[in-house]
Amino acid sequence: MARATPARRAALSLVSERRRRGARARELMRDSAGLSELPVRERSLATRLVMGATAAEGALDRVIDSHLRPGARLEPRVRDALRVATFELLYLDGRADVAVSQGVELVRGVAPRAAGLANAVLRRAAELDAPRLEAARARAASGAPDAADLALVGALPEWLCDLALASLGPARAAAWASGALGPVGAWASANRSLVTTGEAAALLAEAGCEPAEGPLPGSLLLGAPARLAPSGLVERALVLPCDLAAQEVALAAAPAPGSRVLEVGQGRGTKTLLLEGASVAAGGACDIVSVELDARKSVLAARRMEAAGVAGHVACVALDARDLAGTDLPEVLLGTFDLVFVDAPCTGTGTLARHPEIAWSLDAAAPAQLAALQLEILSAAAARVAPGGRLVYATCSVLSEENEGVVEALLSSGAGAGLELIAAGLTPARPNADTHFHAELRRLA
Repeated sequence: MARATPARRAALSLVSERRRRGARARELMRDSAGLSELPVRERSLATRLVMGATAAEGALDRVIDSHLRPGARLEPRVRDALRVATFELLYLDGRADVAVSQGVELVRGVAPRAAGLANAVLRRAAELDAPRLEAARARAASGAPDAADLALVGALPEWLCDLALASLGPARAAAWASGALGPVGAWASANRSLVTTGEAAALLAEAGCEPAEGPLPGSLLLGAPARLAPSGLVERALVLPCDLAAQEVALAAAPAPGSRVLEVGQGRGTKTLLLEGASVAAGGACDIVSVELDARKSVLAARRMEAAGVAGHVACVALDARDLAGTDLPEVLLGTFDLVFVDAPCTGTGTLARHPEIAWSLDAAAPAQLAALQLEILSAAAARVAPGGRLVYATCSVLSEENEGVVEALLSSGAGAGLELIAAGLTPARPNADTHFHAELRRLA
């Protein structure tokens, strides 16, 4: 009997390692010697299997368990192998008989006595679950899916699909679910504080990254992203790995040269650099004060600003953003700002394909809990907007409860007095890219 292919064995190894360590799939793949040694086509398959088996974990377990005897328990490595095989069988566009036979061999490799069980489970999934999935896909394509259809199409929790339907409507919710398991584009941006888009593209081409200019100023799509890390361009902050939707939100905020900017939720500082780069490209630097709750992240972001050559225009402060409405603040935060940019903590439901752990780690209470926190942060940040200044609120969620609902709650509260809504909406739907939300408000002079 032929063994499972190297790509499938590599995928199983990474899926099992992720389970044991509680690690993130992308981080494990980035550092995986076994994955990097595979030929390009095999590496691509292994990557899809790891990302998919992670993103669809709950849905795959539901399928697997429905074909086991009541009360049966699987050894963890056997379940890992069945997840990989079931994902390939249902969600990759390949031959069912190959997926079944390779899945049996994956299981045989970790538990020979379970090969018969694997064969039975996978054949039933091919006979029963694959047709159900195809029917759900047809209803989604017709524009009339329900939440159960979307849950099948995207291997997502049904409660989350209910919220997405209410937030997006049937057509856009179907597109969102269909993209949840797909590959994502390797997008990057030039650090426009240091280089032009053309200069960044030339550096990337020299490194073998096969760049193509994207639809936004500074945006670049990498055809060979694996060559970016060893190029040194990220460490030198000449190129910023960053999805297209995040770039679009930063460009929507676009500070004016010489303006005073407050950024709330700095994280690693990618949007800080995008904001500064947009200002420089418009004619000159702006001065940014960036607030981050996690002190460790704030220190790392400050180091990144130094590497990027913008430390003279960016101050990084560790602070709970809910305290921004108070007066007991560091001196650099006193007064008001021409632009207040709030990159709020959220469910991340606009980034499911990029972050496969998200969907099945959320519980049904998360959107409401986060919306309450988002409103607290946005209300506090609103107090720092200067007369005539702008407040930009951004999330990487597609759920209206975290997006329009939070903006509406602010405007109906005392904290929103004197603010008017200029524009709000999701970033345009693009293949292989995330979806973000942003709203722009202005304080009346």
